[in-house]
Amino acid sequence: MVLDYLRLEIRRTLRDTGFVVLGIGMPVLMYLLFTNLGASGEDGAEWKTSAMVGMAAYGALGAALGTGGAVADDRSSGWLRQLRVTPLTPRQAVTGRALSGSVTVLPAIASVLTAGALVNGVRMEAWQWAALVLLLWLGALPFTMLGLGNGYRLSTQVTGIANMLCTMGLAIVGGLWFPADLFPDWLRTVSAYSPAHSFADLGWATTEGAAPGAGTVAVLLAWLVLFGAYAAHSYRRSARTV
Repeated sequence: MVLDYLRLEIRRTLRDTGFVVLGIGMPVLMYLLFTNLGASGEDGAEWKTSAMVGMAAYGALGAALGTGGAVADDRSSGWLRQLRVTPLTPRQAVTGRALSGSVTVLPAIASVLTAGALVNGVRMEAWQWAALVLLLWLGALPFTMLGLGNGYRLSTQVTGIANMLCTMGLAIVGGLWFPADLFPDWLRTVSAYSPAHSFADLGWATTEGAAPGAGTVAVLLAWLVLFGAYAAHSYRRSARTV
């Protein structure tokens, strides 16, 4: 039952034209634009690699949060009410939706990494490419939970706005668009503890041939617990209104 539900949600997401254009195409376009208007030579090569990770993380973040939009649509259409009368338990329903959201971040990650390798000539060892995909995929889970929390709590229109603001705010503060080294000292400190910066740092460490730091993992896990609690609370709250 859970696997059938998971397959259904993945198909629904990948048939969404808006997801394909904005969730996959936009990060690639921004990456190619940012990296081909700046430095050249060795600095340019480093920037193309760093920006590739940042934009892949940005695409994954947006796709993960976008899961909440589908949840809000389900609430307004009555689909969520139908799920409540199926054999699926609340835990299975939330887990299935979280897993489908996790799977749909992969195209966003893969598209940016492919552009980095084929268009910008980014070169790494095979294990680094594999580790990069795996870590960014797993690291997107906190944002999936944040999107679910928004979707279970807010209306369809408000969820879309909230997810857009979360995506842009987290990306900017996390240094996904511009290096955090350019930030003022106070903002650099905030960025270091932001979920998006820790998320991207999983990839930045990998491109340097190192394992993610314990502090990075701890910060990301803390945000996972926080956003997971928010999603669970929002789901329970939705049961009283759906």
